Amino acid sequence: MKNKKTLVIFSLIFLILFGSACTVNDSTVGNSTSDPSNPTEQDQAAHSDDSQKPADEIQIKDSGLKGVVDGLPVPSLEGKTIGISVIGTQDNNDRQAFQGQIDRVKELGGTPIAVDGERNDQKTIADIENLITQKPDAIIKHLGDTKVFTNVLKKVKDAKIPLFTIDHPSEYSNTNHMSDNYYMGEALARQLFEDIGGEGKVAVFNGFYGVQACRIRYDLLKYVAQDYPKVQFIEPELQDVIPGTIEDARKKIQDLLLKYPQKGDLRAVWACWDIPGIGAAQAIDAAGRKDIKVYGADGEPAALDLVADPSSSFTAIAAQEPYKVGQAAVDTAARFLAGQAVPKTVYLDAFIVTKENVAEARKKLEPK
Repeated sequence: MKNKKTLVIFSLIFLILFGSACTVNDSTVGNSTSDPSNPTEQDQAAHSDDSQKPADEIQIKDSGLKGVVDGLPVPSLEGKTIGISVIGTQDNNDRQAFQGQIDRVKELGGTPIAVDGERNDQKTIADIENLITQKPDAIIKHLGDTKVFTNVLKKVKDAKIPLFTIDHPSEYSNTNHMSDNYYMGEALARQLFEDIGGEGKVAVFNGFYGVQACRIRYDLLKYVAQDYPKVQFIEPELQDVIPGTIEDARKKIQDLLLKYPQKGDLRAVWACWDIPGIGAAQAIDAAGRKDIKVYGADGEPAALDLVADPSSSFTAIAAQEPYKVGQAAVDTAARFLAGQAVPKTVYLDAFIVTKENVAEARKKLEPK
């Protein structure tokens, strides 16, 4: 009888242990990586795409091209779509930067979706909203008033589309690209003040302070002027407009010449870009006012023609290479999409063009 009780007890212990082992084993099998119908979190992580991996684990395909700014390798954009939005292409600077972006995307193996806002803010906003619906791998935004485009650029960020900008600082942009406008503003101001002997009245076109490039160049003009106390700025400042910039500037300078008719009354005219400078030079040259000099920025071909003309009042330009600026923005986008670290701002070199070096400068600035 005692033996039977002992046997029953051992049998019960065996059944309990066996049942527990089966439960553990079933649990393990149910979550096994070999069961494709019930993957674990580890399996899901292992099969996630490259965008979830650390940058050093992403397989980067080299395009075979070097960066236009730093000369370092640029990743391929093969299989990528890049949205490109420009505020307008009416002047050479904007056209060249726009084309530089389109060409560079293609060179890197990607597909550009390019839209031109035609100098209409509302159209440009609609263009960007349309780009968002197409879900490109990145968007590059060129020019525009920072405040006007804040909301639509936030939409880009909310859509989780990487954003890059040209001459357009934004809290939503990964990287802003621009020629060194700080140098352009400072160097052009020094050129102007020295050319007029550090004294006299200067007229300023200041219609687009909300555009980053103009704001920086204008602020540097005023900053450098602190060291030239005999320079006086005419008030109120002139307001350049778009469209009809050249004709409008010509008319405003014609009116100003009537107000300052004597030699030496007005020494120079400054604009943050070349187009109003062209109109100003036309008015001054037609009036035979050899005592007044004109200064602009960017390197518009028609403005360079005037600088090259010994008889023209257009005296100097702070020039940039817009095509290269456009290329640089695409290089940054390609690196970002490949998981590489990118800077907050990319600066490109600029230089001063005068009547003495204009022939050489034009070779560097010829349209692509």
